[in-house]
Amino acid sequence: MAATTGGASHPLDGRGDQRSPHHQHHTPAGAASSIEQRAVENSSARMGVCVLFYHTPPQVASIEDFCSLCVNQLTEIISHDELNVKEETTVWEAVVRWVQHSREDRLQHLPSILSHIRFNLLTSDDTTAILEHTLVREDPRCSEVIRDVVQKGNTDLRPRHGMFTEMMLMFDFMRCKEIFFMNPREGKYINCSYKPEDLSCITDIVVTSDNNIYILQLKMEAGNQLSLFKYNHAKNAWEQAGVSSVTGEPVYDQAFGATSLIALGGILYFIRVDPVDYEEHRRLQMRKYDPHSNQWQECSQLGLGETIDDIGTFSCGPNLYYLSHTTLHCYDPSMDMWYKRTPPMTITYLEIHAAVAIGTEIFCTDFEFTQTMVYDTESDCWQIRQGWPNPGNFSVEGCQNLFVLENQLHILLTCLRDSHTGNIYQEDYIYLVYVYDRSADAWRELKANLPYKKYHTYYSCSPVARIYLPYLKGT
Repeated sequence: MAATTGGASHPLDGRGDQRSPHHQHHTPAGAASSIEQRAVENSSARMGVCVLFYHTPPQVASIEDFCSLCVNQLTEIISHDELNVKEETTVWEAVVRWVQHSREDRLQHLPSILSHIRFNLLTSDDTTAILEHTLVREDPRCSEVIRDVVQKGNTDLRPRHGMFTEMMLMFDFMRCKEIFFMNPREGKYINCSYKPEDLSCITDIVVTSDNNIYILQLKMEAGNQLSLFKYNHAKNAWEQAGVSSVTGEPVYDQAFGATSLIALGGILYFIRVDPVDYEEHRRLQMRKYDPHSNQWQECSQLGLGETIDDIGTFSCGPNLYYLSHTTLHCYDPSMDMWYKRTPPMTITYLEIHAAVAIGTEIFCTDFEFTQTMVYDTESDCWQIRQGWPNPGNFSVEGCQNLFVLENQLHILLTCLRDSHTGNIYQEDYIYLVYVYDRSADAWRELKANLPYKKYHTYYSCSPVARIYLPYLKGT
């Protein structure tokens, strides 16, 4: 939604006057009727937004409240990035129904409305069909507007919210220049190649809450500096993020991959855990990025003693959590302070192999996926849940990949049949995807036909980003 300044509320953001009674003033009688009228109009505008946001396409423009919007409210609504529409033709169809609701009075507004439709998101066939529509042909100005917009080709107009697809990002283990985007729920699998230098020596990848994707790349020739690259969605390319490099003594340990990048509340955190043999008592060092100074600022360190079973650091709710099998620590960014929480070893003897945060909980699995462990960050309690319902004579090989897709917990397993003997080839692996049913405390297999690849991610959870699929130029 569009941002507002000062004390006034935006007519589309659902907020009223939030000032205290001491700051509210008496309304003159002569102005009362106009204020009441604006309130009615704002309520109608919000209803129109809800229609476009939450209803399926055939219902988009069928509600009386939407068709009763004034032209200014309509154009404001269809100008938003946040519309939950799958195709731009849906917006055009909503405009058609709005005009036809009172054709004689509204047809004159169509030329100005057309400039708010994102023709850069339409196919040439769609544009041709609109040009040939009866409403457009009735007013020559409409054709002029459409041709002018198409000719200018404004590629800065973003796809609508509903046009994005959640995709998990994974790397081809054998080819460092490829990223594999996939959504097994929808059967979407796209492989993209990039310049080898863009994806070499990556130590971590992170997706922020505003859908920015960053990779942390080691530059050995620059004294082991770690540089940040940002994904350009529209260009399907990696670019320098314009963020100062992370330096330190040392910043990277090849044996343990001891650096990670975490996003929390729009802030990037760089985390480094000392190698086992660095000193007698290990420590976690952390820095956060300050965009105002373009510098990485030191945060409170965490002493780890002799802990060697690192699982990872996760953002969950308003805090960060460092997890190992024997320890759990929470970092409060408002206090710049670490404090101990209940470790997983209090409920299980099995070592944690993979973990991911969803909502206010952290889900973990052991190596054989015999059980699921859930940590509630609000109650500081652990629970044991069901593990993998092995469909028959399979064994888990290598890493498990936990990921959150469409607000549901999933896991990707790389398996071999127990009966397999001899050399192992790529085609011998079996890839299984399961989704967790919280209400039934059960993992259900997602019938997914994954391509044969050696999937790889950094740490035990795979990042998920919202991707506009036409931007991907993969094969």
